Amino acid sequence: QVQLVESGGGLVQPGGSLRLSCAASGLTFSDYKMAWFRQAPGKEREFVGRITRTDTMTYYADSLKGRFIISIDNDKSSVYLQMNSLKPEDTAVYYCAAGKVGYNRNYVAPRDYDYWGQGTQVTVSS
Repeated sequence: QVQLVESGGGLVQPGGSLRLSCAASGLTFSDYKMAWFRQAPGKEREFVGRITRTDTMTYYADSLKGRFIISIDNDKSSVYLQMNSLKPEDTAVYYCAAGKVGYNRNYVAPRDYDYWGQGTQVTVSS
């Protein structure tokens, strides 16, 4: 049974930082691209960025480059999202996702991912 469990969300002031974690189990980590998405109230789920376990290459949404950083700990089967210089518009539920490699996918849309975590709320407010 595949499980993705996010943690680390919370309330942070504008300009602050937060680090989200995603612990994966029940899957062969190297067979998947791991990604972060977010969804604000009334909006569609939005791609944040992804990382590949085998080569640790990352790819980010253009609007978030430079502020958000994804990293991976293969020994712990965990993926992290470091968020810096947070803005109120970053407020959303953040989701971890796993998409199996080897398919003709762009891996930037929710449909490209096979497994999802339950999400963790991030609120940026003073």
